Amino acid sequence: MTELGIPEQYLEGYAQILDEVAATGRRLTREELIFRRALGEQAADAGHGLRSLVSAHLTAARAAWPSGPASADSVLAAVQQATDAFAEGFERAQRLAVRQEEAARREFIDDLLYGRSDLGRLAERAERFGLRLSHAHAVAVAEGPTAYEEGDPVPRQVERALISRFGDRSILLTTKDGRLLCIAPGPQDEVLAHFAKQAHAATDGGRVAIGRPQPGPGGVVHSYEEALNALELAERLELEDPVLRAADLLVYPVLTRDRQAMAELVVNTLGPLTTARGGAQPLLDTLTAYFDSGCVAAEAARRLTLSVRALTYRLERIHKLTGANPADPAHRYMLQTAVIGARLLDWPAQEL
Repeated sequence: MTELGIPEQYLEGYAQILDEVAATGRRLTREELIFRRALGEQAADAGHGLRSLVSAHLTAARAAWPSGPASADSVLAAVQQATDAFAEGFERAQRLAVRQEEAARREFIDDLLYGRSDLGRLAERAERFGLRLSHAHAVAVAEGPTAYEEGDPVPRQVERALISRFGDRSILLTTKDGRLLCIAPGPQDEVLAHFAKQAHAATDGGRVAIGRPQPGPGGVVHSYEEALNALELAERLELEDPVLRAADLLVYPVLTRDRQAMAELVVNTLGPLTTARGGAQPLLDTLTAYFDSGCVAAEAARRLTLSVRALTYRLERIHKLTGANPADPAHRYMLQTAVIGARLLDWPAQEL
């Protein structure tokens, strides 16, 4: 062992090379450079630090420094060649290790989010990445105007913000299908809330959805799917909230669980609007704005850039065509449910 704790095997033949260079002034041969690169790879695989390894080379060079009139320039050139080849091999091994780690991480994430692996084996692999799947976990998904990949500036910025605040708290950040993902233990809602804040800012106003905490190895998949469904609902319903929680949107999956029944409600309730001049869409937009504004006619008119008189005329037209009065509490729930169903089913653009 050297004084720095570096095994002598990584300095094999080094002193002899320096002695020969001091005597002849030669440069390292191709075989010697290949061998020193191989030693660098071995040292990297063994987990030694490059700084300590380079220091060991310099210490060995001082110990073997010729006392005669040899050319110091030749010896220094040999030291440079040898350490450069050694460092090249070391860095090559590290790059390969990083690529292998990234591949293993990506494979794990794919299996985790798609549930394609044995749950017991998945739980074992998860501990390597700081997750204990026997506990409940929740997933937040952020999407922005562009797709994001591992190593892009936006994911790195969000990761730095989380680490600086929470440190290593069993959090896994990654990307999937161009979106940012954060997986955190279920009880640590503050982590996902902070992720949502940082991701919203980093993605220039992108939208974030947070799934409910779900227990067990399959819980991550369920929470991830809830978050994705929340993003899809937000797009269909044109929700403006930058942060969506699946727990607050449970009514929508309930409404669409029986798709045939919802389609019948939409057609039977709103179908007559298709006979209006200009089709059903303008009147459907009127109902949407009216309900979204709390059935306040003035606010709904403002949202539609209409006069209150024009809005009132549209509501009367809807009442005449459908037989249901939007201003009547007895009719309002049926109409509003049908409007939500129409937006979820993309009616009237899609025929039901």
